Amino acid sequence: MAERSTAAVDVADNSGDKPLTAQAEQSTADGVAQTRERDTADDGATETNETTSPPGATTPPELHSGHKLARRYRLEECVTRLDGFSSWRAVDEKLRRAVGVHLLPADHPRARSVLAAARSAALLGDPRFVQVLDAVEENDLVYVVHEWLPDATELTALFAAGPLEAHDAYQLVSQVSQAMAAAHREGLAHLRLAPSAVLRTSSGQYRIRGLAVNAALRGISTETPQRADTEAIGALLYASLTQRWPYDSDAYGLSGLPKGVGLLPPDQVRAGVHRGLSELAMRALVNDGATASRQEPACTTPDDLVKAVAEMPRIRPPEPAFTAPPEYQRTTYQQGNYGRGSQAPGATQPVPTPPPPLQSRTGRALKWAVSALLIAALGLGSWQLADALMDQNKNGDSGTSKTTDGDDKKQPKPPKPIAIEDAQESLLGGKAQDPENVSKTYDGDTSTLWRTKSYVAGPRLAPYRPGVGIVYDLGSAKNVTAASLALKYPGSSTKAALYAADSMSPSGPVSSMTKIGDGTTSDTSLNIKADKPVKTQYVLLWMTHVPKSGTDGYYSAGFKQGITDVKFKG
Repeated sequence: MAERSTAAVDVADNSGDKPLTAQAEQSTADGVAQTRERDTADDGATETNETTSPPGATTPPELHSGHKLARRYRLEECVTRLDGFSSWRAVDEKLRRAVGVHLLPADHPRARSVLAAARSAALLGDPRFVQVLDAVEENDLVYVVHEWLPDATELTALFAAGPLEAHDAYQLVSQVSQAMAAAHREGLAHLRLAPSAVLRTSSGQYRIRGLAVNAALRGISTETPQRADTEAIGALLYASLTQRWPYDSDAYGLSGLPKGVGLLPPDQVRAGVHRGLSELAMRALVNDGATASRQEPACTTPDDLVKAVAEMPRIRPPEPAFTAPPEYQRTTYQQGNYGRGSQAPGATQPVPTPPPPLQSRTGRALKWAVSALLIAALGLGSWQLADALMDQNKNGDSGTSKTTDGDDKKQPKPPKPIAIEDAQESLLGGKAQDPENVSKTYDGDTSTLWRTKSYVAGPRLAPYRPGVGIVYDLGSAKNVTAASLALKYPGSSTKAALYAADSMSPSGPVSSMTKIGDGTTSDTSLNIKADKPVKTQYVLLWMTHVPKSGTDGYYSAGFKQGITDVKFKG
């Protein structure tokens, strides 16, 4: 049973589906299918093994563990039995490897479409999909043989453990959308792209199972397969970010959204979600009346998703955690025991006793000679030191002192500017303020700026929000000692602080971060100096007090502040 849970090859997983009417020989290309059946499994969360045969289907032959197909494939364990077909874990005795097998009677209404789908998927030959190895009609049976991946894990299991890291979610949507775009270019669709259909291998690669075959086994078709697969990818990304299913019913072990609230963006469902990935999920989920909360063009094909992912800034993987190396152990050779018999493992190696001092006539003579040299060296050194002091008293200027090179080395080095690689707004304080103009705070142009919204009360932003802020990426971990801010509005008091964040989208709260320094000003400039250097790659600039200012162009009067330039030093 352990092998069954880790192999993750049951592409016929029921997941709560009701039996669907067979629709054999229907193409999965856009505009070809004549009818569309809604796949109710997208909203289901339970699995059933009840056998329900479609009209006109004969009872499948009795198969059992140990039965052989083509004198080669030995059936081991029945994984699923549904709608007149069954899925098995089997062994290829010729190549001595585990495989998966789908079986259904040759006169089953979907037998022809399953064979056609399996052979088309086998011709694709894309390693990002679980490969179809054989598709045969023999002895009144149709069977499809496919890969068995014992080291792969379903997304269902990954989601049950918690939301994915931003880098893992980015890799998921990137790899799956690229694979599905390649499949649709060959006229193949999936139509059952649920969490149980996507696997992650031990190397971190994502594999998709059941391409075309899974839909053919269940008689699923649609007039817009590209849009259906794109929305399914968006649902997978949504679940990876929030650990919630993006609809109002539970599915695949995940809780759905509350009824009546509509489709909420992931960054409103869970704090700390990467904003770019949140927007991408919403753009992919625009289907069947769902609308994105942000005005971005919808992604209706996997190719659109591939382009949208390529336009996003690269999301770096988390920093690896290094463990301390084991304590250095001396070898027997280094301890002077080379050539001796080895001791039992784990036994302490004895340190050899040093030889006794020389007691012979030659040894005593050697000791006297060394002592005489040491006395001569001490006398010569004392004489040179006294001579140097006398020369200094004769030639030195009274009341003055000179700085030596050693004193210069003790002086602290002046701080150096630190380049800013990237920046984005922090949503720890609530909604975004001016996200499109964040880059203008470090573009070197003081005529451009980023600014907050206008508030009716101040200068303290609370209780409306704890603060507003921007997270800056320094490219790598650096010692931050100071920062200078050029501000737009003077008056009252502007109060800001710097914190060391763990990523571009810190989960907070701000009080849990390491504080670098803070400052207050009533002018248009603010300098913040750290008590001691803090090493970090991400710096959160957190502003809690802003001054009151009059109407400025399209910006109404109120408590607000703008930042025209930010510089870090370390």
